Amino acid sequence: MHHVQDAPDWHIGGYTIPLPEFLTQHGLMAVLAAVILVTLFGVLYRKSGGAPKGVNSLLEPLVLFVRDEIVYPYMGEEDGRKLLPLFLTIFFMILTMNLMGLIPLFSTATGNLNATMALASVVFFLMTVGAIVKNGPSGFFHAFVPSGVPLPILFLLVPLEIMGVVIKGGVLGLRLFANMLAGHIALFSILGLILNFGAAGIPAVGLGLFVFFLELLVAFLQAYIFTMLSSMFVAQIYHPEH
Repeated sequence: MHHVQDAPDWHIGGYTIPLPEFLTQHGLMAVLAAVILVTLFGVLYRKSGGAPKGVNSLLEPLVLFVRDEIVYPYMGEEDGRKLLPLFLTIFFMILTMNLMGLIPLFSTATGNLNATMALASVVFFLMTVGAIVKNGPSGFFHAFVPSGVPLPILFLLVPLEIMGVVIKGGVLGLRLFANMLAGHIALFSILGLILNFGAAGIPAVGLGLFVFFLELLVAFLQAYIFTMLSSMFVAQIYHPEH
């Protein structure tokens, strides 16, 4: 259960490491994920003109995938190049926290609604303040007023469009939290069969392994979906004419 619990201390085996009052176990996981990414990209990653080797061979395909398959197709090359570092940070941060949740002694920060809503808040800030900076206040609000729509319908449509932006930001955080939490609870339930039924629960080991590898796939999939939806939602606000 320590994979989904946001405990005030970090439990490692039979030992308990006390954490500061301002930092919980999931908060610590987020900090460790950030440290891992800084180490990977800031220390171990090396730019080279040839074929990628070592850590580069692991990171570069993922970076190119996010750039060419997610950000540029939705944002366009001009805006995509400016926002690519942010979307890459979101993708790798979510992926790292997801994978850490599958490692014993660690926990799943993305199984905490506070963590996922914090990530969604960054995207919501980009959808609102970022769009105002790019298109100006008039251009931002004009995106909620489709041209050619009769005035009486606008009284109903405009509030729905504004509400849709808020809902999109919230849904990003909710769906990531729900998917990661549900997967770990399912795995916990299967392992519980082994503990409760002893030898009779051994067949559940195969099912548990299957769910574990499924969770490994979900870790990558959820990072992709969150980043893809984020770029799509931001592009809709940045380019309302499309």
